[in-house]
Amino acid sequence: MDRKKIKNFFTQYIITKGATENFILNIIVVGKNKMKLISKKYKQENQALPVLSFLYNKDIPPVGEVLVCYPLAILLAAERNKKVDDTIISLIKHGVDNLIRN
Repeated sequence: MDRKKIKNFFTQYIITKGATENFILNIIVVGKNKMKLISKKYKQENQALPVLSFLYNKDIPPVGEVLVCYPLAILLAAERNKKVDDTIISLIKHGVDNLIRN
């Protein structure tokens, strides 16, 4: 996983979506068991989800977090015949879009 590529992409992506450069975004990559626990606790779903996002603070600067399930990202990449990094970026974009809408 190319962390620098992902960070650079999202620094620009957040700005194009109208968020400020001061937006604090944590991107966390987890395994299936951890994602299943988080999903069950916060979404009442007893399964690992590919991505979850949480907005903790709407004030300035906004603070949010996107969690990506790495094993599911690998499976999705294989199913879609895509690179894993591109799939992870797609999942994070989905999470960021959900944060910005809130």
